[in-house]
Amino acid sequence: MVTALITVAAIAWICQLALGGWQIHQFNQAFDKLAQLGAIGVGRSGGRFKPRVVIAVAVDQQGIISDSLIMRGLTVFARTQKIAALKGQPWQQIEPDVIFPHDQSCQNALSLALKLKHR
Repeated sequence: MVTALITVAAIAWICQLALGGWQIHQFNQAFDKLAQLGAIGVGRSGGRFKPRVVIAVAVDQQGIISDSLIMRGLTVFARTQKIAALKGQPWQQIEPDVIFPHDQSCQNALSLALKLKHR
């Protein structure tokens, strides 16, 4: 019985490692595509037991957001998505509480992404 429990735990741990690696690979591919569009700002929010949020924005030479991505969730099944409301907006005029009125984690991550923007 103990051997079976150890085996199940080991298989679950290996699956967690494999799926986590796959998630990182998918995020890196999306991030690389985003990085080709301009300067990048990245923000991260979240805690240990609430959904984590990662937001990245690409800003072109004119200061306009050319594209963005968001990844949020608790598990390795979280995937990147676009934030349509940001595309084409001047990065200085973005107000995170308007873009995400009911999601404090997303507001914090977007604020950090806009502050970390560099050329």
